[in-house]
Amino acid sequence: METEDRKLFQFMNKHLMGPMGKLASFPIVQAVMAAGMASIPFTIVGSMFLIINILPQSFPFLTGIWAGSFDKVTNLYMLANGATMGILSLYFCLVFGYEYTKIQASAHKIDVNPLNGALLSMMAFFMCIPQLVFKGGVATLVTTVNKTTKIVDGYEIAGGVTRLGTTGIFTAIIMAIIAVKIYAFLVQKKVTIKMPETVPVGVSRSFTALIPTATVALVVILINGLLIAINTDIYKIVAIPFGFVTSLTNTWVGLLVVYFLMHALWLVGIHGATIVTSFLTPIVLSNMQDNIHGAHIPFAAEFNNMFVTIGGSGSTLGMVIFIAFFARSAQLSALGKASLVPAIFNINEPILFGMPIVYNPFTAIPFFLAPMASMSLAYFAIKLQFVNPPVAQQAWPTPVGLGAFIGTAGDWRAIILAVLCALVAFIIWLPFIKAYDSRLFIKEQAKTDA
Repeated sequence: METEDRKLFQFMNKHLMGPMGKLASFPIVQAVMAAGMASIPFTIVGSMFLIINILPQSFPFLTGIWAGSFDKVTNLYMLANGATMGILSLYFCLVFGYEYTKIQASAHKIDVNPLNGALLSMMAFFMCIPQLVFKGGVATLVTTVNKTTKIVDGYEIAGGVTRLGTTGIFTAIIMAIIAVKIYAFLVQKKVTIKMPETVPVGVSRSFTALIPTATVALVVILINGLLIAINTDIYKIVAIPFGFVTSLTNTWVGLLVVYFLMHALWLVGIHGATIVTSFLTPIVLSNMQDNIHGAHIPFAAEFNNMFVTIGGSGSTLGMVIFIAFFARSAQLSALGKASLVPAIFNINEPILFGMPIVYNPFTAIPFFLAPMASMSLAYFAIKLQFVNPPVAQQAWPTPVGLGAFIGTAGDWRAIILAVLCALVAFIIWLPFIKAYDSRLFIKEQAKTDA
């Protein structure tokens, strides 16, 4: 048995840990992770104001109160939502450009300024936002105003500039990559304006970025021109693979694959949640915006921490409570008590590395199955409209039930669903953790007797 387990982990090391470890070290992946982390406070704050706005939908008795209070200043306080969720792709663009420039500077030992990289990225991104068409051989800004569409001078407006929202995140990343690569290449090849050493550093850096700025502008103009000539643009091109991936992750089978990969990475010591969710952040944020406008998509906002990885990766909250109070082995009992408070806030690194779960064949099966089961329960409960979908972003460490209540803008049924998800996960963990506890207890007794 132990030989087979060793072979399994050797196989995972070779075919999973190696490739995914290399993927996590890619500069683009590191920059995407940084951008995703930087966006968290903005999505949470923006969501809080949204919850205030839509709370009467969950609690009709508040309608009268809101009519005489919050509704009178909706346009005022919702500016905070528009300045966060409404321009989220801009935050992604700036942070990605900044971090990616730092990585280029370190990797190629060149003197590129991260702030210049961020600003060049923003310029390239903004050049792609207006919608243009060729009419009679002339590049024309689209203007269409009707009951369903409002595009004025190329800018689609819907409570803000639509393309600055979550739909623009991937375009922002692509344009940032192009801008930073051009900037780094020209600096590396010394195709810049070199100022005398007596010139202040700030002024010198501005002139260093002059040729890269002009080059980035010309390259983006060329890209846009070619795409417009074939009646499309970068947003429409990106929407094809983005739409495919979004559709895939919005299926039950697709989410099973997502959670399998996430936990398979953890088993071999790689932070699977960070790697996988960093790629999926644009999707869950875009789905959240769709839910706000009437969609019913389960995989949105903090669906993961609301209903799936309750207590941390592997859905370990129930298991931690069990070993804290009922474990026979001294090792698990002490570990459970030490891990109980962090687990309440969805932090379980003490369990992952202290039990350990990483590289542990005795806990591998429930570590896979528990989150898949809780995900399935939550997915179908939302899909079948027994529970409202996630429409707001709450802090991921929010305890079980409370996070679901906030994320669904006050649906009390979400609390019950979250508790049921945690219970289902615990039921899966129970026979395995009892067997593991007994094994450790026997070993401890043998040492005591010796």
